[in-house]
Amino acid sequence: MLSSINSRAIVPVACAVTGFVIACCVLLFTFVKDDLIRGEVQHAADLADTVIKSTRYAMLHDDRETLSNIISSIGEQNQVEHVRIFNKKGLIMFSREQGERDKFIDKSAAGCNECHAQANPKSSLGTMAQARQFNNKEGKDVLAIMAPIYNEPECSNSACHFHTSEQSLLGTLDIGVSQDPLKETLGQLQNRMIVFSGMILILTVGAVCALLYRQVFLPIKQLADFTEIPVNGRLGEDFPDVTGDIARLAKSFQEMTNRVQELETQVSSKGDEAS
Repeated sequence: MLSSINSRAIVPVACAVTGFVIACCVLLFTFVKDDLIRGEVQHAADLADTVIKSTRYAMLHDDRETLSNIISSIGEQNQVEHVRIFNKKGLIMFSREQGERDKFIDKSAAGCNECHAQANPKSSLGTMAQARQFNNKEGKDVLAIMAPIYNEPECSNSACHFHTSEQSLLGTLDIGVSQDPLKETLGQLQNRMIVFSGMILILTVGAVCALLYRQVFLPIKQLADFTEIPVNGRLGEDFPDVTGDIARLAKSFQEMTNRVQELETQVSSKGDEAS
């Protein structure tokens, strides 16, 4: 049980400051984490857009060999876990993994059901809706983007293409990047914020304790010592160096003690006269 005024005053303040610092750091880490994830999603979306633009010429000329080489080269880049292009029916036409070619994807899987959940599939999605996170067969965390490949006038008017101008969507590019760098960054950020929070906590609690000691505990201790001085006529000489309400308390105690001394003197004098 807490018995000293110091403990009863410091512990609640320390707990309140600790809770406030922890809550602020958790909120800050959450906001920074969301911003980093959004930035990673945007980076993956930009990469998907770059791939589509890089393969545009080969698609217009129906150059499947060049298109296949582009997909394979992109798939060999660091952090790229998979890259593939499938048509509107879900048939994989090009992929980094040779075994995936000429196979149909599951339209009910994550990333596909956003568009195919309705009878009439959506032809466009926002950047965040195009993204999905999952663990691949190797156990790695992957961030993937499903970027639609739209029909353009150059496509429908090309002599080698059979797409009509009414067909708005030709296929989809699916590219996945490893989240290991993001996880490493978040881990470093978390460790640094823990250290930073500890430093802020120590400095804040230390400053509050020092302020309480200087402004509250020390004057109270001086007042307590002052009230314990024996009534021997030295009370005025040992008046504590305090200000404010504590000084008024000390002054009132001094006046009360002086009156008590006067009364004792008077009683003693009358007793001597009576004897």
